[in-house]
Amino acid sequence: MDFGSWERHTKGIGQKLLQKMGYVPGRGLGKNSQGIINPIEAKQRKGKGAVGAYGSERTSQSLQDFPVVDSEEEAEEEFQKELSQWRKDPNGGKKKPKYSYKTVEELKAKGRINKQLSTPQKELSQVKVIDMTGREQKVYYSYSQISHKHNIPDDNPQQPLGKDSKPQGFALPELEHNLQLLIDITEQEIIQSDRQLQYERDMVVNLTHEIQKMSEILSHEETAISNLSKVLDMVEECERRMQPGCENPLTLDECAKIFETLQDKYYEEYRMSDRVDLAVAIVYPLMKDYFKNWDPLKDCTYGTEIIAKWKSLLENDQLLSHGGQDLSTDAFHRLMWEIWMPYVRNIVAQWQPRNCGSMVDFLDSWVHIIPVWIVDNILDQLIFPKLQKEVENWNPLTDTVPIHSWIHPWLPLMQARLEPLYSPIRNKLANALQKWHPSDSSAKLILQPWKDVFTPGSWEAFMVKNIVPKLGMCLNELIINPHQQHMDAFYWVIDWEGMISVSSLVGLLEKHFFPKWLQVLCSWLSNSPNYEEITKWYLGWKSMFSDQVLAHPSIKDKFNEALDIMNRAVSSSVGGYMQPGARENIAYLTHTERRKDFQYEAMQERREAENMAQRGIGMAASSVPMNFKDLIQTKAEEHNIVFMPVIGKRHEGKQLYTFGRIVIYIDRGVVFVQGEKTWVPTSLQSLIDMAK
Repeated sequence: MDFGSWERHTKGIGQKLLQKMGYVPGRGLGKNSQGIINPIEAKQRKGKGAVGAYGSERTSQSLQDFPVVDSEEEAEEEFQKELSQWRKDPNGGKKKPKYSYKTVEELKAKGRINKQLSTPQKELSQVKVIDMTGREQKVYYSYSQISHKHNIPDDNPQQPLGKDSKPQGFALPELEHNLQLLIDITEQEIIQSDRQLQYERDMVVNLTHEIQKMSEILSHEETAISNLSKVLDMVEECERRMQPGCENPLTLDECAKIFETLQDKYYEEYRMSDRVDLAVAIVYPLMKDYFKNWDPLKDCTYGTEIIAKWKSLLENDQLLSHGGQDLSTDAFHRLMWEIWMPYVRNIVAQWQPRNCGSMVDFLDSWVHIIPVWIVDNILDQLIFPKLQKEVENWNPLTDTVPIHSWIHPWLPLMQARLEPLYSPIRNKLANALQKWHPSDSSAKLILQPWKDVFTPGSWEAFMVKNIVPKLGMCLNELIINPHQQHMDAFYWVIDWEGMISVSSLVGLLEKHFFPKWLQVLCSWLSNSPNYEEITKWYLGWKSMFSDQVLAHPSIKDKFNEALDIMNRAVSSSVGGYMQPGARENIAYLTHTERRKDFQYEAMQERREAENMAQRGIGMAASSVPMNFKDLIQTKAEEHNIVFMPVIGKRHEGKQLYTFGRIVIYIDRGVVFVQGEKTWVPTSLQSLIDMAK
């Protein structure tokens, strides 16, 4: 209990630390309190011998305080373990040999693993190894032999056995080596036998599959031989029936049925055969005989069905997919070129281009049957030169047959191929119109069929050069007389409205008609007129124009100008005589005409919106553009262009907008684009082109 009591005379805290770690005063240290409590007592020896010579020097108290183990079994085991470290043989006897056994399955598994590494092992097995680790130099011929070498200890030579001596064992390395060699050879034989057995099994499976495959090939070859024999018999039968003097000669229909049978029942053999040579030998003579009395212009559909049937039988699908025209590989193309085409050449050489109906019907009947390149050859090399020569000989002043009657029927077939003919036709027509007068209506009948044939640009240029000047001269000759008006000249001009463009007609009216018409109106108003007659005269002239012409801004301005002249005339006659109700009648006329113009514009906008909606471009009825800004916004949406106002930016009080990357403003229906130094007016289409 007084253990460590001297600590109270110092400043140490050891006692407190021990108590915190679980130390109980009066007991030993350690987990199980096995530590020594009392110090080792001294004991006097009896003599002067060494330590332990007179027995144990421990007291009973000190022996009790020695550390103890947890259990007697653990102590005994630990003691035996320590004791065995100092003995040569802990059991005191000879150590028994340990044997390892391998089953056949283990050897087979080892052989399969080593088979994957057979190539490097074969290379290593042929390496010469010199072992110099022992007394004598030894030579091995593989690394595996090193593991089987026997080391004989040199410090324990074998001694002869005495009378009372016991045999200490013996070593026979040669015997052990031979035994080990026999074991290795046996293992290798087992592994090789297993490999050979597996190889034979794989060979059996492989040969089984080969037998099945060869059986299938043999069956296929037998079927092919049988089919080829049947095909050969059919071909020989055709050749026999084609010989002269045969009682049952072969016809083209029967030959087609034979080819259909070949294609249906013996498709592979038919595709593999040389159809060109077969068709040349059998079909071509029959085809020549079939068409020998044929006249294409009299019977244009003769042979179309039989040729369509032969097209499906002979045409090379692979050639069609590549778009070729090789006569050596396609029997049908060669058939059409060598048998059918000569008849066409002969008939075209005798054909008159002005009798185009029969030739057009003939080509229409055959265009879907004959190859495309043959059609092109007929149109380019046979038909077009004949038409070109006939156009050169055509005279519009003397020929009674209109040229469009024998040129236009070729449009569906030839289309753009006729373009080279249009220029000489226009030149001949222009020469014929040099002495023409608008009173002759035959010119319109000749020119009208060409309006949709010529390009819009060439047609407009032709009209402006040859027709518009003549119409202007006719309007100049027109005399406007309200009391006795002759309308023939005016009718001659207005009759060309559908032929010439609206802008050309408006230009004629602005230049040659309205100045005289307004002058007559002014002179009439200055002589105390009858305003009711003037109103009828105004409405009568306005009814002579179509809605399309009246909707033009220039024409609209001219008639509005006439209304303004009448209103000024009514307003200026304050002091003189005024017809009763004249001012009201003129005001009512002005209001009525302006309202008609507004209604017509609204109707045109609705029609345009409906057309846009039908094309998928129009919006809802609420989004129909009602002013120029809405129209610009609609066009911007159609072309995916951003159109938005620039906040806080104005030019001369007009709001600025961004149209794509361009800054614009709108003033009285005109778009102005910002240039380098000034604002430039531009059209809506030009604005769209600049913004893209």
